[in-house]
Amino acid sequence: MKIKNVFPIAAILLAGFMGSCTNDQDLSLASGKTSSDQSSSLSSKPSSGALNVVNLGIAGEFVILSKTGITDVYKSSVTGDIGTSPITGAAITLACDEVTGTIFTVNAAGPACRVTNASRLTTAVGNMQTAYTDAAGRSNPNFLNLGAGNIGGKTLKAGLYKFTTAVIVPTDITISGSSTDVWIFQIAGTLKMSNAVRITLTGGAQAKNIFWQTSGAVTLGTTSHFEGTILSKTGINLQTGASVNGRLLAQTSVTLQMNAVTQP
Repeated sequence: MKIKNVFPIAAILLAGFMGSCTNDQDLSLASGKTSSDQSSSLSSKPSSGALNVVNLGIAGEFVILSKTGITDVYKSSVTGDIGTSPITGAAITLACDEVTGTIFTVNAAGPACRVTNASRLTTAVGNMQTAYTDAAGRSNPNFLNLGAGNIGGKTLKAGLYKFTTAVIVPTDITISGSSTDVWIFQIAGTLKMSNAVRITLTGGAQAKNIFWQTSGAVTLGTTSHFEGTILSKTGINLQTGASVNGRLLAQTSVTLQMNAVTQP
């Protein structure tokens, strides 16, 4: 081949290469990110399968655990062990016939069927606080401020959800995933579920793998249904007829009003 014919061919190849680069760049710009931005975004998001459950320790053996008391409007139905510490057992107002499980207290006060075991309760409360810190400290959320804190009507797949404000659930939601998937909700404010609203699990999702870490108080409206373990820095309030398949672990008080609470 003569040298003078090489230059036109090289020019054509170079033009084609530059056109390919331009097309790739256009696609990145259309998405609002450069190629390096997209790569960084993907690598910073852990897969839901990599999310580990929150280790509850002995606190996981309780369906309700509180530091400042468990009050009740008769008649509730609680399945699982309950306890309070460091406050006296007199701060538990549930009757013996409302609890299918053991009522643990730090002293001889409280319901007649109580079992006094201060050391077990001290360990459980310590484990509850450690679990709260673990859940609150998870990094690289899959979802940040989903719905601006309004998650009503949504189907929630497995992953780490972070909210820097309050969260409201005004309409039914679905939690969908496999039996080994994990959900952790980090909520900097309060969590409020409206009256008669339900959480439904699909695809094999299990309440024992769902964790709601809340800095503010939790309120579950009348006849609502909730799924998962609540780790609250403050109080948990169940209004009349609300039901829970999960755990209520509060660093202040838990209030019940004719509720059904079942350990998953």
